[in-house]
Formats: sequence, C-alpha cells, structure tokens
Amino acid sequence: MSQATGLSGPDWTPEARRIATAIRRRVLEHTLTHNGGYLSQACSAAELLASLYTGILRIGPSVAPPVPPPFEGVPGKGRPTLTGQAYNGAPAPDRDRFFLSPVHYALVLYTALVEVGRMAEEGLAQFNRDGSTVEMIGAEHSPGHELTAGSLGQCLSQVGGIALARRLRGDTGRCVVFMSDGEFQSGQTWEALQALVWHRLDSVLVYVDANRQQCDGAMADVMDIEPLGRRIEGFGVRVVEVDGHDPAALAEPASWAPDGRPTVVIARTDPAKDIPALDRRRPKLHYVRFKNEAEREELAAALRAFE
Repeated sequence: MSQATGLSGPDWTPEARRIATAIRRRVLEHTLTHNGGYLSQACSAAELLASLYTGILRIGPSVAPPVPPPFEGVPGKGRPTLTGQAYNGAPAPDRDRFFLSPVHYALVLYTALVEVGRMAEEGLAQFNRDGSTVEMIGAEHSPGHELTAGSLGQCLSQVGGIALARRLRGDTGRCVVFMSDGEFQSGQTWEALQALVWHRLDSVLVYVDANRQQCDGAMADVMDIEPLGRRIEGFGVRVVEVDGHDPAALAEPASWAPDGRPTVVIARTDPAKDIPALDRRRPKLHYVRFKNEAEREELAAALRAFE
C-alpha cells in the first residue's frame, strides 16, 4: 500500500467504512470459531483503525513478510531486534510511527492489517498458536506492533521518549498512539501526559477508544474518569472529542498544525456497534465467550447479517 496521505486526496471515508465493517465481521467470525474473542473491542475500534490506516497515518508500504514468520526469541547478542513495526512501513524521518497501547486489541489490529493489504489472511490462522508471533496479547515482535506496551498505561511513557529522541534527531514524522479509555485509570498515563506537555512534544497524536468499558465492567462503576476531556485539557494538552465511528471526524484533528502541545482525540464509541446482541451482555463485554448454544446462535445470526 502506498503512503497514506488521504487527508488531502480523494474521499477515502467510504473505503474506511467498508474496512471497518469487514473488521467487525472477521473478528465476529473468529469469536464464533474459537469460542471466544475480544469482540467488543472490534465493535468500538473498527472505524478508528480503518481510518488510521486508510486516511490518517503517513506511512510507507509494508516491508514485512505477508505471512508472519515464527517467533525466533527475544532480542539479544547475535540476534537482530525484530519488531512488527515493519508492517507499518520502513522507518523514515518524515513518516509517522504507530503504537498500539492496549495490546489486548491485537486481534483487531491484525484484522485491520489484513483488510488493508499489509498482512496475508493466512497470518490470522497463526493467532495465539505456540511459536507464532501473531500473539493474543501483542508484543514487539507481533505484526503492527513496535514495542511491548506491558500492562495497560505504559505505552504513552515509552512513546514520549521516542518522540523526544526523534525531535533531537530532526525527524518531522509524528508518533501516533492508539489508547483505550481504561488506561486513564492508571496513574502512569497522567504522568506521561505531564511529561509530554513539559517537553512540548506536539508530534504526539493520541487516539482514545472511549467505549466506557473495561475488564471488570462499565468504567463508571469501576472507577469513573469523566469528564475525561476536561481532565486531560487541564494538563495543557490539546483535546477534542469526536464520534469514533465517523472517519471524517476522526481524521480532522490529524490535519491541525502543531502548536507546541500534544493532541488527544477522544473517540466516543459503542462496544456493541453493528452487533446489537452484545448489548444483552452489558456490562461484561471485555472478552466474549458463550455460555450456551443459544448465545452462540444469536451471534451466528449476527454474522449472517453482515453477509
């Protein structure tokens, strides 16, 4: 795929919407086949990832094998540092670098890579298998990942260091981060924001999948973080809240000129988008497994509705 600069080119949003629907369908199919999957994350983040890869990220074509190679061991002496970043193109000073912070979204990212032609469909067959780099919880060697984000809330700190190093080196490309709203329940996230503002790292662009859900239930019931926008803005960050299912709205902040502040886009999303059957599972949506055949058939019917 050529470098994605859709913001100034032809209207790319219909293609982004098509890809988003394909992401949901493919992750739903995986969930049915394997009796489990991070399905609500696909529902909430599909337009976000589709928009990033179709019209927002300024990256080159993939330079990675279409079918991911097996895991060769952690980086060390005599072993090159292999990362999944190659699926996002060869690094260059003027290109963006993309970072997935909530690495349990890995299946959704892999599916997006398949749908935009950066990874072969056969790669998904390796998902969560022994010896595979297509890990259930993505790491630095997994397709589309550049670093191990660790527990939730650690990625933004790492990206701050990378962005500072890039500025010292004279790079003009951005560091684009995908986060979940659950990560704002972690103190390290707020420390990272403070550092980004202090160092005036306006090359950092953060997209937050604000689906109001986390592993233990609804965000508001576990630890409410609202009003999230005003809280982030209080640190000196440039903040905008948008409809996370509207590609054009997602892309608009990416066109803003740098002004000395990092930018955070809060994408308000629905974790049951296009799969209404998930609504009956609220507030437990983090990982979908089937309790009985009736539940399986209900989601099988949802899959047929995509066709």
